[in-house]
Amino acid sequence: RRSKATHAERPGSALENGLQMFKLSRSNLPVGKKGAASFSSGVRCFGTSSSSSCSKKCKSEINRRTANVGVGLLMGSLVPALTGQRGVSASAAKIDVEQLLEGYQWPDEFPFRAQDFARFDEGTDSAFYDSPRFVTHIDDNAIKALTKFYEAELPKSGQNDVAVLDICSSWISHLPKNYSAGRIAGLGMNEQELKANDALTEYTVRDLNVDPTLPYEDNSFDAVLNAVSVDYMTKPLQLFREIERVLKPGGMAIMSFSNRCFPTKAISVWTQTGDPDHVLIVGSYFHYSGGFESPKAKDISPAPTFWGGGDPMYVVYGRKPAA
Repeated sequence: RRSKATHAERPGSALENGLQMFKLSRSNLPVGKKGAASFSSGVRCFGTSSSSSCSKKCKSEINRRTANVGVGLLMGSLVPALTGQRGVSASAAKIDVEQLLEGYQWPDEFPFRAQDFARFDEGTDSAFYDSPRFVTHIDDNAIKALTKFYEAELPKSGQNDVAVLDICSSWISHLPKNYSAGRIAGLGMNEQELKANDALTEYTVRDLNVDPTLPYEDNSFDAVLNAVSVDYMTKPLQLFREIERVLKPGGMAIMSFSNRCFPTKAISVWTQTGDPDHVLIVGSYFHYSGGFESPKAKDISPAPTFWGGGDPMYVVYGRKPAA
């Protein structure tokens, strides 16, 4: 059943809510393998190659929000803070993100409050995205990893009765090469970018932070995709309920993300936390919006090369139960 609570209705302090959500004992943390991640605040500005490359302005914006919003997820020391082992470095706690959602014991009510979805820049998104950006926001290997995941999970190409929806879409959807379906709809913020997306059969311009409803009929799509944009959603429960509504029975919603973002536009709880936290945050959207099977997580980060690692890449996905 859908939880009746919304993030605006959740009682208690932000600290209490954050701690309830992320009350992970060290003994129960799934220890990772090659793709293990650590709890830390690791968001990076778009257009930079590392967090240290972030401008002083970006850092001051993130630090200001960390001090003022106070969600209770302690930047850079989440695991020690929650377990009482404050002398242990958070970077030493390697987490297998693929196991985080397995059997996770969610609190009874959605643990976040309205201020957790605040952003440093509360100006209109339509103004922010007014100018087209014909760039990619993750590196080439991360794109290849996402495309490979789509190839494995989406309905086979060339089926006229298949429909796919790409929300927060842009000039590229990272679908497999020459992927086709009877309907590939894109919903995004910039019309010029959407027009340039050759994969789309149709598009709609809409700001989902103003109006999180999806302008489609019930049970319309076999898959709903969102690539590296879930961190900007300020009304996630409303949006995920809409995603569930437009999915066909048995359809899948796929949310992918990295540690790259426009930090002034990402929600507060996102910029204060690291990759494993983000898996839990997105998993909570599936759980509390209702109507989905238990969400799953996949670490699709490309393997490090001789020249070092690239952008990490994660997918949290959930399926609408078959009729």
